[in-house]
Amino acid sequence: MKQKESVFHKKIGKEEVKEAAIKLKKYKEAKTSLEERIVEDEQWWKLRHREMDSSRKDSGQGEAVSAWLFNSLINKHADAMDNFPEASILPREKNDYEEAKRLSGILPCILEHNNYEDIYSDCWWYKLKHGTSAMGVFWNSELENGLGDIQIKKLDLLNIFWEPGVTDIQKSRNLFIVDLCDGDVLEKEYPVLRGKLDGGTIDVKQYIYDDNVDIADKIPIVDWYYKVKKNGRVNLHYCKFVGDTVLFASENHKEYEEKGWYDHGEYPIIFDTLFPEEGTPTGFGFIAVTKNPQMYIDKLNQAILENAIMCAKPRYFAKVSAGINEGEFLDWRKPIVHVEGDINEERLRQIQISQVPQSCISILQMKIEELKETSSNNDVSRGTTQGGVTAASAIAALQEAGSKTSRDMLKSTYRAFSKINYLCIELIRQFYDELRSFRIADSSGEYTFSDYSNEKLKGQGESDEYFRKPVFDISVKAQKKSPYSRLSQNEMAKELFGLGFFNPEYKEQALCALELMDFEGKAGIEAKIRDIQIAEREEAI
Repeated sequence: MKQKESVFHKKIGKEEVKEAAIKLKKYKEAKTSLEERIVEDEQWWKLRHREMDSSRKDSGQGEAVSAWLFNSLINKHADAMDNFPEASILPREKNDYEEAKRLSGILPCILEHNNYEDIYSDCWWYKLKHGTSAMGVFWNSELENGLGDIQIKKLDLLNIFWEPGVTDIQKSRNLFIVDLCDGDVLEKEYPVLRGKLDGGTIDVKQYIYDDNVDIADKIPIVDWYYKVKKNGRVNLHYCKFVGDTVLFASENHKEYEEKGWYDHGEYPIIFDTLFPEEGTPTGFGFIAVTKNPQMYIDKLNQAILENAIMCAKPRYFAKVSAGINEGEFLDWRKPIVHVEGDINEERLRQIQISQVPQSCISILQMKIEELKETSSNNDVSRGTTQGGVTAASAIAALQEAGSKTSRDMLKSTYRAFSKINYLCIELIRQFYDELRSFRIADSSGEYTFSDYSNEKLKGQGESDEYFRKPVFDISVKAQKKSPYSRLSQNEMAKELFGLGFFNPEYKEQALCALELMDFEGKAGIEAKIRDIQIAEREEAI
């Protein structure tokens, strides 16, 4: 992304970039194990993990690979998509109520422009497979015909590098994002690079592709973010470089030298971790947890299938002087097999193959159950039940009870979603100086159009003695509920109706009962019953 040239004085040059490249290499070396695990996990996801077993590569036998682990992941992903998040912006001060209400309508538009549902889906696949998904919230000055706008991107952990040992990415002294680009494209966009592209010494770990992917001519381009403390404030600065050539550095520009690249001062990267590990901002995913039982499931499947094939295709011991026409004997289309002399057990005997013991079948089933339970992918969570449960309401209740691990995973994603919205608000505060038009959808599906700028988000105050900046809280809930959640709510509504909660004669008892209950929509029901009370009192008067 090109930036406008307004060089003040040069602080970041060739030497500084060389030092940054050295730090980048150290950061990369520190996360070698993580990168290898990610590449290996991707092979498990593609059901290619048996190809990594060197002991079987030259065996000449077909590989039995089952998809129990794969099934666990797709069910968790389905849970995540059923609970796509929606943010409500809440004011901390009464004067900011209208602004919070407008932001609650504008932020979904920004997310929609970035195809956030696709990003959300891709990040959940990555999170389930590798344990941590990464998203970036950037300002792209080239969007909207040069007006600029917020850009949200899904990032690959193989391309991100941070200080070893930190558990919070914001605590890292430097953050690097490396991308590979064609040299001719870079030279056209940045003429200063002509004749200086030699590939460099920075490399990026690659996945094992099915296609022949050639990256020999790709040039690494580095986005370097770092924090500088100045006048009691931490400023975030940004530098883009290739090799030892600086393409842009915020510290070299008067506009950004004092305040930094982004006013919010945070790295524009958000990590969403599934199962956390100490000493690192990343974690591990379901593949790391369940690949061991999956491996033994595949080995037992392989042994059982090989045994079945051996039993189905008999072999024989035959003396050299048996006098059997082997061509006719091996050709099942021949009705007659010619032999010389008598055929008996001494001259020709079938090799007896013992069938797999029942204990092996039981162990296989135990390993399958272990994988399902370890990944919380039991029958209830998949929508099937045992023990004669057939009532829709009972199945829905079991579904809700069995999805507690999914709800726990969703909470971490919702926290990451809140951070995304915070960063979006801060970028709006910094860059939305000109009016922009947004199409806002209300709860009824009707559309209205709203013009918006950052005028009321900037610092407010008539003098230096009074200065305030509007700050908001973010509440996240599921935008789309699962059919089972809706079914459960509908069943509850019918039960409340059957118990007489909406009967004016039992309004006092209904309100007392509701005080002891907790469910979504409770406030609305209480309001309806109180309206009935008020209407009756007015009628009595």
